[in-house]
Amino acid sequence: MLLDLPIEKQIFYAVLGFSWTVYLWEAYLAYRQRRIYRSTTHVPKELGKIMDTDTFEKSRLYQLDKSNFSFWSGLYSETEGTLILLLGGIPFMWGVAGSVTARFGLGPEYEISQSLAFLTLATLFSAFTGLPWSIYNTFVIEEKHGFNQQTIGFFLKDAVKKFIVTQCILLPVTSLLLYIIKIGGDYFFIYAWLFTLGVSLVLVTIYADYIAPLFDKFTPLPEGELKTDIETMAKSISFPLTKVYVVEGSKRSSHSNAYFYGFFKNKRIVLFDTLLEDYSPLNKAGEPQPEQTEDGDAATEAKAKPKNKKQGCNNPEILAVLGHELGHWKLGHTVKNIVISQMNSFLCFFLFAVMIGRRELFLAFGFYDNQPTLIGLMIIFQFIFSPYNELLSFCLTVLSRRFEFQADAFARAMGKASELYSALIKLNKDNLGFPVADWLFSMWHYSHPPLLERLRALGIKQD
Repeated sequence: MLLDLPIEKQIFYAVLGFSWTVYLWEAYLAYRQRRIYRSTTHVPKELGKIMDTDTFEKSRLYQLDKSNFSFWSGLYSETEGTLILLLGGIPFMWGVAGSVTARFGLGPEYEISQSLAFLTLATLFSAFTGLPWSIYNTFVIEEKHGFNQQTIGFFLKDAVKKFIVTQCILLPVTSLLLYIIKIGGDYFFIYAWLFTLGVSLVLVTIYADYIAPLFDKFTPLPEGELKTDIETMAKSISFPLTKVYVVEGSKRSSHSNAYFYGFFKNKRIVLFDTLLEDYSPLNKAGEPQPEQTEDGDAATEAKAKPKNKKQGCNNPEILAVLGHELGHWKLGHTVKNIVISQMNSFLCFFLFAVMIGRRELFLAFGFYDNQPTLIGLMIIFQFIFSPYNELLSFCLTVLSRRFEFQADAFARAMGKASELYSALIKLNKDNLGFPVADWLFSMWHYSHPPLLERLRALGIKQD
């Protein structure tokens, strides 16, 4: 009987049990959705006027491949995590980190240094074990369905760059957080929360200006009708727009997106070049090519042609999409999300302060002689809080769908309902979104309402 075991064993097996329960629940939901992908082989009657048979079939096969991949990668991840716990992988890696720091003359009393070594080793392990899955997803699934634009060299260089940048941010922030917890006294959770709040605000502020350009090229949107219309629309709702950028997303993928960032009176809008019908290099690549010479490489010419022609939205549709995004700002969705996030962060730090002294938590995960703060953070935030995190994630998904409907309604009130209607259809087609969803899978996973629900809410009647 589980209750007859020592408390630390009860904690350990409860963590494993809940982890597999969540995995099986997710697998069940994915199975329900895969049944939809397999059985819905013809365009439903209500979709006949907005989606052609060819696009419907492409999206069905793409989403089916993604779902199958997600099942196997999820099974691997769950199995790996279970083996790490059962075989004592966490205390073993902590010991290796101690051996590394000892080579530099730093003993066990230098806990923060050992914590940083542990964090580096853990992220390296995660990067290497996740790399084959990432490669398969990019160069098999995304390539097969016409989205991947990367070479293997670019992909690997990008992965190394991401790892280095992540470490440059993660290690200093972690060391300062651990130091604050160490010296903060009885109210360290307040100081730790304030520190993480400050870090998150700084990162949001500097990300697009200093971090994102390390990976993608950002250029100002050229002067012209589109930029003028965007500035006029922003001014009409008092959105403090300062700059509009186009990011070169096409060198990675033909998926498209748009977002805004910045605080107070310094807002910027970023448009992916794949969103812009008139700017996307993938569209321009489809223009007539010069005839090949006798020794020309046909494969090279074929590679240069776009894989999803013709993609993107026209200018009125882009304005409608931005009207939706600006609706999030005007309706306070961004601020509300920040407040919810910080309330959750404060609660987690408070509960961490209550639980960190419980020795049985460390015993459950193989730490018999010491109680490292970083390990405590990992145990409590990642494992002990996992039921709460699942519930919170579901609630935020429900809230996000509500926000999306409200932002659509805001764009509609701006007189852009028909343009948003056509933009949603185009974006769904460009990204091969499948418009039919199992109700339970949709309720649990979709942070955005299904396409048909959004179109109906816009109230546009199509002949």
